[in-house]
Amino acid sequence: MQNKLTKGDLLNLDGSLAQKGYANSLVLKYNRDAIKASRFRIKEWDYYLITTQDYALALTVADNSYMGLISASLIDFKARTEKTNNSVILFPMGKLEMPSTSDKGDIHYKNKKVDFLFQRVEEGRRLKIKFNKFDGKDDLIADVLLTDEPQDSMVIATPFKEKKTAFYYNQKIVGMRASGFAKCKGRTYDFSKEEAFGMLDWGRGVWTYDNTWYWGAGQGVVDGNVFGFNIGYGFGDTCAASENMLFYNGIAHKLEGVSFNIPKTADGKDDFMSPWTFSSTDGRFEMEFEPIIDRSALVSIGVMCSDQHQVFGKFTGDVVLDDGTKIYIQDFLAFAEKVHNKW
Repeated sequence: MQNKLTKGDLLNLDGSLAQKGYANSLVLKYNRDAIKASRFRIKEWDYYLITTQDYALALTVADNSYMGLISASLIDFKARTEKTNNSVILFPMGKLEMPSTSDKGDIHYKNKKVDFLFQRVEEGRRLKIKFNKFDGKDDLIADVLLTDEPQDSMVIATPFKEKKTAFYYNQKIVGMRASGFAKCKGRTYDFSKEEAFGMLDWGRGVWTYDNTWYWGAGQGVVDGNVFGFNIGYGFGDTCAASENMLFYNGIAHKLEGVSFNIPKTADGKDDFMSPWTFSSTDGRFEMEFEPIIDRSALVSIGVMCSDQHQVFGKFTGDVVLDDGTKIYIQDFLAFAEKVHNKW
């Protein structure tokens, strides 16, 4: 079942989701004041990923009520290295004033360690940041402009069976053109509009305590056409709709279920750096995945735990558009992740 959302408020008066399903834009209005759950459970974030074939830059601003996070990552696919650094904010509780929509509004946070500005400008989205002592004594400076936002995006409104007032409202904008730079340790990472792309993971919601999700996405050019995808499951009750979509020249093509087939080691643990496969219930996303680097992080403090594996690599296989057109993609740079959170 794939229920399509229509325009309206995101939440009912009792704080439950007014609609459950997917859309190609933010048709439902998010209002933090309409939430009926504990204010300690509210989570709001903007995550940007800028990619080329050789390297990537990831930037996050998140207000998770009792903990905020300002984060940056530089990933080098050729060297198979990555560097991530974070600035943690205690009990922001909405003080970051995250916009209620991705269509307008700016995010600006500054302290002694970081200065992050996510700004809506006439041309598109400007990401301007400075992270002091990002890598040892070396600062990270970046200034990136995202333009050519596609017509369609992936939007999903997902409830949780465990709690009526918990929900996940999410938008993935995949395949914006990127231009600009990042600098660190004497090296400049150039992003040219011809070969660099940016995506936004925009999320607002109330989460339950213990969750595991699978997410994958990619963006680039296939046979002269801008192509991208978003796949995922495991987070909330997705009976009303999946978040699986293809994007071809800015137009969304809806998929049914997609499975992440992660290989196992001899003792039954996930083997993230061996080749994966992906299969789909409708036969429209059949892929092999050759990992390059696992951007992993494990944090466990008391009752809080986060075990993250964001694996970048190359996808090869077939996808099928809504009209039945089959497209073969080969060595397409993208990522797939498994994340387990208790927080």
